[in-house]
Amino acid sequence: MIQQALRNLKINNLNPMQEAAIKAAEKGDVVLLAPTGSGKTLGFLLPLLNRLTADIPAVQVMIMVPSRELALQIEQVFRGMGSGFKISCFYGGHPLKIELNSLTQPPSVIVGTPGRIAHHIRRQTFETGAITTLILDEFDKALEFGFQADMAYIIGELPMVKKRILTSATAMDEIPSFAGVNNPSRLNYLGNTVTTSTLKQKVVICEPADRLDALFALICKIADKPTLIFCNHREAVDRISDLLYDMGLPHDIFHGGMEQDDRERALLKFRNGSHRVLITTDLASRGLDIPEIEHVVHYQLPHNHEAFTHRNGRTARMHATGTSYLLLAPGEKPAYLDEMPEEEALPVKTTLPPLSPWATVYIAAGKKDKINKVDIVGLLLKKGELVKDDLGLIEVLDHSSYAAVKRNLIERTVALVKNEKIKGRKIKIDISR
Repeated sequence: MIQQALRNLKINNLNPMQEAAIKAAEKGDVVLLAPTGSGKTLGFLLPLLNRLTADIPAVQVMIMVPSRELALQIEQVFRGMGSGFKISCFYGGHPLKIELNSLTQPPSVIVGTPGRIAHHIRRQTFETGAITTLILDEFDKALEFGFQADMAYIIGELPMVKKRILTSATAMDEIPSFAGVNNPSRLNYLGNTVTTSTLKQKVVICEPADRLDALFALICKIADKPTLIFCNHREAVDRISDLLYDMGLPHDIFHGGMEQDDRERALLKFRNGSHRVLITTDLASRGLDIPEIEHVVHYQLPHNHEAFTHRNGRTARMHATGTSYLLLAPGEKPAYLDEMPEEEALPVKTTLPPLSPWATVYIAAGKKDKINKVDIVGLLLKKGELVKDDLGLIEVLDHSSYAAVKRNLIERTVALVKNEKIKGRKIKIDISR
């Protein structure tokens, strides 16, 4: 079953960490320490295939994660495995009605955030007696986000758990007892982090009062490639966004104060290349399904070396290359820098980077409306008069879908398909703004 899942995912070989995780899961509990971007998700999902039983009409596996985006990412990977087992996703901001409907035929696997899962357990919307496998993904981040009480409550309501897999991107001195991990196999791959040969480190020296102007000049210089800009606070994200908006530079933002739909759309447009700049808090430093990033910019200094490592882990992943930029005041040197990196020279005269060649089409229907990628490809190629190379990444959500289309063709394409039907239904189709 594992080999078939890999074929469905179009993966030829597992990496050593994933192979070790599968073997360890056969023996007992597992604590897996590995950096962001190393493939931990497959490391714990593949062993599930040997533990799920088709004739048990109840939840058998629970996966707890610290963020909505990570829950959705795991759901997508599990579905891509084509196992035939149902998975449901629970998280704050997701309509309860959709979640309750999914429980009318109980899924084999539930993935979600502790707060929402605890809500369901208190309401007794599903039985917990058949749950024999518990996965705590990004456990350290869940503790950091303050989910300890909810997690302790949930685990206390799972009397039949026999197998626990705990993953973390940082080493922990002690695993809280409420996790219930018993004499686990410990797999530590944290040494496999970004090396200096793949990650360039540079600094931009500027007076604190000139920081925004320096950032804008840096963006103008480098943001013809995917660029993540990290801030410590939402207010800084919004302040930078206001500046870029005034300057006419397309971008998006991502932080915990946004509505879920807006967060999903921001990540989606960054993934499909419609926007090359994403301004974010540390919420985007781990566990998100975003592509290889060419540049990471630390607009505000991370609080410690661990946060610095996780931010930088968004680039130079899995043998790719990338550059990390730190904005520093004259004479400033963070303790986690062994030596001062090379200084980046900023242009005296700034010119906006070119627009991305991609833009995004919004389609007001998704999986719950029985719409799939094949339907969308057919519509845009046949009725929208595109050729295959004019069409980029397509993502189908529950009640909406998005497709990347060459920017110079998007208005014509939308005009051609605006009054067409998909599966016999007229659906709103427009350019995603």
